[in-house]
Amino acid sequence: MSESLDHVARIQREWARERPDVDVSPQGVIGRLHRLAGHLTEQLTVVYRRHGLGEGEFDVLAALRRAGEPFERAPGELAAFTMVTTGAMTKRIDRLERDGLVTRRLNTTDGRGRVVALTAAGRKLIDQAFTEHMRNERRLLDELTPEEVRQFESLLIVWLGRFEAPLQPEA
Repeated sequence: MSESLDHVARIQREWARERPDVDVSPQGVIGRLHRLAGHLTEQLTVVYRRHGLGEGEFDVLAALRRAGEPFERAPGELAAFTMVTTGAMTKRIDRLERDGLVTRRLNTTDGRGRVVALTAAGRKLIDQAFTEHMRNERRLLDELTPEEVRQFESLLIVWLGRFEAPLQPEA
């Protein structure tokens, strides 16, 4: 009877056979997280596409919506929130502006800078997409028990905290 192994366990077994001098145990966590991230991304982007958005456009609209009235941010701030270069942000904003979901204008407090703002259509779209996105994330997490979710989140908070400095509370 052959034992059932997941994809990562099969890779680990092969590496252990080929390179017994190397500790392959980190693949147990990292490999599975990497594969899980891919599966989750596939499941999340289905919702974005249903609303005519890519992951990047969803992120921009969500960052603007979270800003609160008047739902605007500087392009550099958007790039920082969504962790992309300013060049990539410009392309996202161009597409969203072309689709009538955002507008650009001069910053009234700093005439040199620009501000990106949600249009009414952009706000309506992100509100619908975000609601569906949260239902989708709930569906995905429902694969785990509430206790498993709490444990997993606690571990992720600790581990991610070792890579990223915590954000300071807003004044």
